[in-house]
Amino acid sequence: MSRAKKLRELFTRPGLVRMVGAHNGLGAKLVERAGFEGVWSSSLEVSASHGIPDASLLSMSQYLEAARSMVEVTSIPVVVDGDTGYGNANNVFYTVERFEEAGVAGITFEDKKFPKDNSLLPGGRQALAGVEEFAGKIEAAKAARRSPDFVIIARVEALIAGWGQEEAQGRANRYVEAGADAILIHSKSPDPKEIIEFVTRWQGRAPLVLVPTTYPSLTEKRIAELGKVKMVIYANHGLRTAIRAMEEVLAKIRQDGGIHDLDHLLVPMKHVFDLQDVPKMKEREQRFLRD
Repeated sequence: MSRAKKLRELFTRPGLVRMVGAHNGLGAKLVERAGFEGVWSSSLEVSASHGIPDASLLSMSQYLEAARSMVEVTSIPVVVDGDTGYGNANNVFYTVERFEEAGVAGITFEDKKFPKDNSLLPGGRQALAGVEEFAGKIEAAKAARRSPDFVIIARVEALIAGWGQEEAQGRANRYVEAGADAILIHSKSPDPKEIIEFVTRWQGRAPLVLVPTTYPSLTEKRIAELGKVKMVIYANHGLRTAIRAMEEVLAKIRQDGGIHDLDHLLVPMKHVFDLQDVPKMKEREQRFLRD
């Protein structure tokens, strides 16, 4: 069964589909081992892993390689954060072809102008593309996919841009008409009230996707009670945890003048080898290597 088909099946089952952000194969493998249903190939995480802003600076090929590294070492669906589609509808068409070929289960495109700023960046540029321009991108994505199971998610940024509920609802409905399989409605408000209002008012045919980064008080239990929401994405929590842990360890090495008091902060090397599938490699050596 393809991962796209797995994701389609998850959308038909009861309960939320929980995705967690990653930027490489190791992060994706940890997400799968933790028991989540899928991996979010996060644009923020991938760009941050290169030490540069999440501002359309990396190429589509660099994001593709990151997603491919996640697919290669996991068995759960990987959904790609495709930003604005890396250009116009032609770029979107090519992007869908390449990512589907790489084995990802679906992709999200957002209705901001290219190049974009991260949605949660204070003072960032949050200029939206025209509704029909973005609808054309969704139509291109739908036309480009080889399998009808490949999931196309339209990300509505009207609340991020401060354009209000009516604009957000109108855009979401138009994108569903254009062929979007789901709507990701995004918000930077720490109060989930505007997200709850959107979900309550939503009468569209497509399920909703939430990213509760800025409104963590909206728990899975409450989201499930709202209805209409099928997927929740914890978009960058692995990366942010790793940054804090690395900064603490590096500071301690510098302070202590050595690594003599670090063991309590580190996983054993055996755990690293296990995550690298070294035991499987050694098993193959026993079977196949000849002197």
